[in-house]
Amino acid sequence: MTIEFSRPIQLSKIGATGLTVVVQASREECAAVAARMDLPAIRFLECSFDVRPEDDGISFFAHGRLSAEVTRVCVTSAEDFDVPIEELFEIRLVPAGEEREDDLDPELPDEIPYDGGVIDLGEATSEQLGLALDPYPRMDGATVPTIDDDAEPSPFSILSRRSGPDKQ
Repeated sequence: MTIEFSRPIQLSKIGATGLTVVVQASREECAAVAARMDLPAIRFLECSFDVRPEDDGISFFAHGRLSAEVTRVCVTSAEDFDVPIEELFEIRLVPAGEEREDDLDPELPDEIPYDGGVIDLGEATSEQLGLALDPYPRMDGATVPTIDDDAEPSPFSILSRRSGPDKQ
């Protein structure tokens, strides 16, 4: 898997008191993440993380703040429009294979696995952006297009005039 936006952090840098990190995507990384998420463009992508070790010594808890400006396609008008995104989130960073099995509780923070003593906060940022995107983006004031009623009738319109099994 190609990671378009990678900011690896060695776990040893986190320390016992934690670490605050801000990651910002370059123009090229924004374009690559936009392509991955099928977006017309990402103009800005930044995320701050406050990472703290958990008591088990192998997992980490992170509070994050995602800021982005993305271009979306309106589901109503098919026009491009810009959307600011500001999201607060919490995640757990756990060793690969140690993810919890009962992932059914929506109140629990998402878990992101790490491998080899390194966490990738760029990939975590991309994943949080994907979760923050509205699946049905609609720009303000967009209306459903009207259909011209003066169009030539369909050859099937005669069927709509018939109703019930006794009509012929």
